[in-house]
Amino acid sequence: MQGINIARAIVEGRKARGITQETLAQHMGVSKASVSKWETGQSYPDITFLPQLATYFNMSIDELMGYEPQMTKEEIRRQYHQLAEKFVNLPFEDVLDECHQTIRKYYSCFPLLLQMAILLLNHLNFAPTEEARSDITLETRDLCRRVKAESGDLDLAKQANLIEAICELSLGNPAAVIDLLEPVNDPFAGDEVLVATAYHALGEPSKAKETTQVAIFRHLMAIFGILPSYLPLNTDDVQKYGQIVARGLGLIELFDVQNLHPAILFAFYLSGAQGYVMLGDVDKALDVLEHYVDLATRDIYPITFSGDAFFDKVETWFADFDLGAKPPRSDAAIRAGMVDALTQNPAFAALTDNERFKKMVRKLEQLKTRGD
Repeated sequence: MQGINIARAIVEGRKARGITQETLAQHMGVSKASVSKWETGQSYPDITFLPQLATYFNMSIDELMGYEPQMTKEEIRRQYHQLAEKFVNLPFEDVLDECHQTIRKYYSCFPLLLQMAILLLNHLNFAPTEEARSDITLETRDLCRRVKAESGDLDLAKQANLIEAICELSLGNPAAVIDLLEPVNDPFAGDEVLVATAYHALGEPSKAKETTQVAIFRHLMAIFGILPSYLPLNTDDVQKYGQIVARGLGLIELFDVQNLHPAILFAFYLSGAQGYVMLGDVDKALDVLEHYVDLATRDIYPITFSGDAFFDKVETWFADFDLGAKPPRSDAAIRAGMVDALTQNPAFAALTDNERFKKMVRKLEQLKTRGD
C-alpha cells in the first residue's frame, strides 16, 4: 500500500535525468534551497508547480505524488488479515479508526471497499455496544451500496448485494432482504455445467474437470452454510430433525469436510445441539457438541481451505480468492469465541450443571489461551 511521497519521486526523477538540484531549480524558477527542501520532505512544491514538474519528469501528477488510488489483490488480502488480527488484539475503536482511514484513502478502490465491508461485518461482535454494532452495520450497508452503484463490476456488485442483504437482516429489515435476493431458486443457475461442457468441446478435459470439481466443492460447502438456518425450522418434527442432523454428519464423514473446510462446520454443530436442547434431548445435544469440541481442539490451526485426493483440482481456485485460502476471521478471533459460544449461549443454559458439558468447556478454555 502506497502513500503520498513526492520527495522520493523528485529525487528519483532528477537522478534519472542526470541533473543537479540547481538545474531543476532554474527550470522551475525557484531556489536550490527550495528543491532541497522538497527532496528531504521539509516542504512541498506549490500546487501550481505540480503540472510543470510532472511534465518535466514525463509522469502523471499521481505518479509524481507517489499516490496510488487502487490496491492490488495481494495488498487488499494482506491489509484485511492484518486488520482482522488487530481486532482481536487491540482496542476496537483504534482498529475501527484505522479501517476508516483506509476506506477514505482508497474510496475508489471498490474491491477494497467490499473487503472492508466483509471485515467489519465479521468483527461486529468486538464492538462494545449494541448501538455501535448497529452504526457499523449501517456503514457496511452503505459501502455495499456504493460498490453496487459505482464499481461497474458485475461480480463485485453481486457480492456486495449479498452483504447488503445480510446487513438488512441484522437491522431488522426482512422485506428489504427479499427485495434484494429474490428469486433464490433461479432455474438458470449452475452455469459451471455449461462452462465445463465448453471446455470439453475445446479439447481441454483438465479444465472441464477442474470447473466441475470446484462446483461440487462449492455446492457441498453451501449445504453446510444453509443447514444451521434450516435446522431450527424443523424442531416441530423430531424425526425430521434427527434425519437432518444425521445426514449432515454423514456428509461430513463421507467427504471429510473437517479437513477440507473445518471453520464452516462450527455453526452446524452448534445449531444441531441447540435444536436438541429445545427438543429436550440432552444426550443428543451433548453428542453433537462433542463433535464441535473435538474439531475445535484438533490440529486445524492455522485454519485454511484445502483439497484432498478427491478434491485435487481446487487449490488454484482457493489461491484466487480475494482473501486467499484463509477464512474471513483470524484464528485468534475464532478461538476467542469458542468458549463463549457455549457458556454465553442462552440455549445451553440447561446444560450448565451437566458434567459432560463442564468437561467440554474446560477443554475449550485451554484452547482459548493458545497462540497461533
